[in-house]
Amino acid sequence: MKKEKIGVQMMMLKGKVEEQGVYETMRKLDELGYHCVEISQIPMTAENVSEFKRAAADFDIKIASMSAALEPMMPGMPGETLTNDFDKIVNDCKTLDCNFLRIGMLPFSLMGSKEKIMEFIEKAEIMAERLAEHGIELYYHNHHIEFQKYDGEYLLDIIKNSTTKLGFELDVHWIQRAGVNPIELIKEYAGRISLIHLKDYRIGQLDLSDIDFKDMGKFFQKFTNLIEFAEVGEGNLDIKGIIEAGLESGAQYFLVEQDDVYGRDPFDCLKTSGDNLRKLGYGEWF
Repeated sequence: MKKEKIGVQMMMLKGKVEEQGVYETMRKLDELGYHCVEISQIPMTAENVSEFKRAAADFDIKIASMSAALEPMMPGMPGETLTNDFDKIVNDCKTLDCNFLRIGMLPFSLMGSKEKIMEFIEKAEIMAERLAEHGIELYYHNHHIEFQKYDGEYLLDIIKNSTTKLGFELDVHWIQRAGVNPIELIKEYAGRISLIHLKDYRIGQLDLSDIDFKDMGKFFQKFTNLIEFAEVGEGNLDIKGIIEAGLESGAQYFLVEQDDVYGRDPFDCLKTSGDNLRKLGYGEWF
C-alpha cells in the first residue's frame, strides 16, 4: 500500500553537508523526525553517494528523488547533466533506490524564449522516455517564470500539453508568487505529479528605519520587495488544503523547502516546519 511521506529538500542543507558531511547531516534529520529527502545541490561524488546510502540504511531515510540537469545552466558551465552523464546518474539512482529524477530549473540561457524553452522540453520528453526504460521517472520543477503567458496560455500549461512522459514537481510558493492558486493548479495537474515542494509564502516586516521619504523610489523598492520564503505554517498559504489537493492528485512526496532562512539555522527552520505539519495532523507521514 502506497504511503505518502513528508521529507526535506536537501538544498536547504548544502552548507551543513559542507561542514559536517552527508552522514552527520542525515543523522540530524533523523533526530528531527524526518525520514525522506530529495537530493539537490549536493555534489554526487562517489563518497557522497556512498554516505547517502549508508545514512539511508542506518536512519531509515528514503531517498525520494534526486536532481539532474538536462543541459548546463549556461553553455560551458561544469557539472553533471543527463545529456553527458546519463549512465552515471542512472547508476546513482539505482544505488540509492530512487526512481524519481527532477530537473530543478530551466537553463538561464533559455529563459524568456518560448521557442528555446519548447526545444528544451522536447529534449526532456525524449529523456523521460529513455529514463523510463530504467524504471526512473523524470519531473520538471516550476518557478514563477513558467507562468508567463503566450497567446493567453501559461507556459507551464503549454509544457504540460506538449508532453506525456514528463511529470511535474509543483512548488507552491512559486505558484503563489505567480499569482495563481496553488490548490487549483495542483488539481489541474492530477495524474502528472508525484512530488510537491511545501514552501510557505510570507509578507516580511517593512523596515522604514533608514527611509528618507524624500526618496520615494527607495521606499517603493522596499515596499514592493517584502515577499519571503517562510517555514511551512508560518506564512499565508493554505498548507492543509495544498496537501489534501496533492494527495487527491497523486502526489507521493511532500518536500519541505525554504530558499532563504534569513539568518536562522536551517535545522531550526525544519523543526518549525515539522512541528507545524504535525499540528495539522500529518505526524504519521514523517
